[in-house]
Amino acid sequence: MQAFTALLRASPVIPVLTIDHVADAEPLAQALAAGGLSVVEVTLRTPAALDAITAMKRAAPGLVVGAGTILRPADLDAAMSAGSDFIVTPATTQALVAPLKGCGVPVIPGVATPSEILARLDDGFDVLKLFPAEQYGGTGTIAALTGPLPQARFCPTGGIGRDKVASYLALKNVVGVGGSWIATGRQIAERDWAGITANARAAAAFAGA
Repeated sequence: MQAFTALLRASPVIPVLTIDHVADAEPLAQALAAGGLSVVEVTLRTPAALDAITAMKRAAPGLVVGAGTILRPADLDAAMSAGSDFIVTPATTQALVAPLKGCGVPVIPGVATPSEILARLDDGFDVLKLFPAEQYGGTGTIAALTGPLPQARFCPTGGIGRDKVASYLALKNVVGVGGSWIATGRQIAERDWAGITANARAAAAFAGA
């Protein structure tokens, strides 16, 4: 997980992607890679998602492609079979903890409360996904958590637009942020690969800022 955390710090803005058609996966991966991004998350919210993960990895071998919206152990099994490089959950039930710990790839488990944060830290997870970040107080909440839980590190997602990225990354306990603004559903549907590459380039520019 340390190597993955270092990768997040080097490429801290993660596109959160919802892909409806597998045919879009290859040009989407190439557009994101062309913009300089290294890490992407494909949400398991559509029937095409699993095949899209496989297709993206094939189209852009240097891209680290993770699976999000893992809700149950069966989702985890499917994501691993598709070749996911990391796993993200929006929330984390007790039934998921052991499978997540044993899956063999980095995991960013979803949390929303101090109790959940402490439980996931006790489970041995290093980086946590605060979700939905903006709805739960955004940067103010994360900054406040530094006092009682200084060991917690976050990769928040949920409502974080391009205009708010810098304020999140300025927090010492944030290692990355996820956002859907880099490749929106409309852009993907319209096959606006040039626009997505431009957004990816803007996201990549936050590295080291």
